[in-house]
Amino acid sequence: MEWFKDAKLGIFIHWGIYSVNGVSESWSFFNNYLSHDSYMKQLDGLTATHYKPQEWVNLIKESGAKYSVITSKHHDGVALWDTKAINPITTLNNSAAKKDLLSPFVAELKKSGLKTGIYFSLPDWSHPDYDVFTRARKRYQVIESPARWNKYLTYFHTQLNEISKIYKPDLLWFDGDWEHTAEEWQSEKVLNNLRKYNPNIIINSRLNDHGDYETPEQGIPVLKPKNDYWELCYTMNDSWGYQPFDDKYKSPNMIIRTLVDCISMGGNLLLDIGPKADGTIPEEQVHILKQLGRWTNKHSEAIYGTRAGIPSKHFSGKTALSKDKKTLYLYVDWIPKNDESLLLRDVKSQPLSVKIVGSEAGASFDRDGNDLLLNIPPSAADTEVTVIALRFDQPLELHDSRTTNINLAHLKDEKIANPLQLKRLTNALHEGNNPFLDTKLEVDGLGLEKEKNNLSPDVYGWITKHAEALYKTGKGLPEGHYQGNSTLAADKQTLYLFVEGTPTGPIALKGIKNKISRIRVVGEGTMIEPQIYNKLYWSAVPGIIYIPIPESRLDKHITVIAILLDQPLDLHREQVGAIESNL
Repeated sequence: MEWFKDAKLGIFIHWGIYSVNGVSESWSFFNNYLSHDSYMKQLDGLTATHYKPQEWVNLIKESGAKYSVITSKHHDGVALWDTKAINPITTLNNSAAKKDLLSPFVAELKKSGLKTGIYFSLPDWSHPDYDVFTRARKRYQVIESPARWNKYLTYFHTQLNEISKIYKPDLLWFDGDWEHTAEEWQSEKVLNNLRKYNPNIIINSRLNDHGDYETPEQGIPVLKPKNDYWELCYTMNDSWGYQPFDDKYKSPNMIIRTLVDCISMGGNLLLDIGPKADGTIPEEQVHILKQLGRWTNKHSEAIYGTRAGIPSKHFSGKTALSKDKKTLYLYVDWIPKNDESLLLRDVKSQPLSVKIVGSEAGASFDRDGNDLLLNIPPSAADTEVTVIALRFDQPLELHDSRTTNINLAHLKDEKIANPLQLKRLTNALHEGNNPFLDTKLEVDGLGLEKEKNNLSPDVYGWITKHAEALYKTGKGLPEGHYQGNSTLAADKQTLYLFVEGTPTGPIALKGIKNKISRIRVVGEGTMIEPQIYNKLYWSAVPGIIYIPIPESRLDKHITVIAILLDQPLDLHREQVGAIESNL
């Protein structure tokens, strides 16, 4: 599994006849959105006239991916290779392309040095001997027709043995296991057969938990998965296959930060593309892959071979460690303002050096008690995510967990810079240590007038401007939902997010079950419309909430965003597994 854990980025490819009309792959007829006959007529439109597998592989390699997984057949049963199983439907014999579409791509993939992954659907809803046909119709009951079921098992075992023998994949990506038990699929036999061809083959967990790694789908995990090996499979828009009217593409910034999120939790991102029926890759997808490649090429040392980072209480962004734990990588998706320092809390080890990855610009650090203050020139910041590497002579050691206790006396300390005072104040608020509970501060910013002369104008101004986020507020979000500090109103229905610097893209919230009633910038009233991505109709997992903050509305120190919820805060914190059934 070592190569897989080191890889961090793979490219998924969903290509099939569904790209002709741009409908959902297989599900469109299964759900009776169109008839099976109409769906299969797309075979006549799959031409692959501009299919250039070498260009595909070059683009995948340029993105920074270390492996690719391509559909050999989806649930519709259309095989992209020249399978010799009895009575198959293939692109060679049944489509307008009249070609084996899988073999040329795998050949180019192997020449490139990238690892080969092949997706294989266990169900085949078009096969006459498979029991399930559509959501509303079954051909037969397995318990009543075991001989017919065995004919299907022979069919798919034949195909899997062909894939093993012809393509020698490094990874087999199963799908559709929810329709039958491990015994019915003969999962043990499948594994044994695959390992006869390649003892080191890696298998995902969608074989009734007989695989090597978990495959959460679409939803970035809130919590680090328990399995050491996992991979988020993720679309660029809302579709796996090509759909011309799905223009809900995530920005390169969102995709890069999703990759960083996976890296920080020790996992991989398997990012999907959906080629058109003629074999070309949509321009939007090419653009994302190229922008992703710019970032991965610049920051390769902080991506490949890294391991999960440190607890979020130490830093307001994502982090990762080198294998030997002697290098800590900080991923900063904001640009520090006014030469403000980045705060790294409770670090016992003393760094030997600090640098900005992929930049010649200098970085420096100062120690302030248990904390490190990191200084980078704003001009050296990456447009998407800046990476800072701290190197130590021994594996990184952190101080035991502690909470930040702060009072007005701390805020009056003239030796501490205002930005640092405010960072520590928001740390204390996030941890539930609110120093204003024992003051006369009111929700409208009044009540603290006697303290005005004892506080710097900057600190006093920030407090009174953002008083509603300080008035009787309590502990913020637990780890995983938001990468910075936050606090919660007494009624638990308004969530306040503290935003450092100038974000490079919209800030993100994960695992919020509530509906959002209103979002605004505290202290100046601007309303913000959130964007929600990856809310799947069949899944209870909430979508990702992205909040774009107008740069002109950012506070010069720390911006505060108020999120009014439809009811008291309700969080999704389940451990991810393979996938829920999307039936």
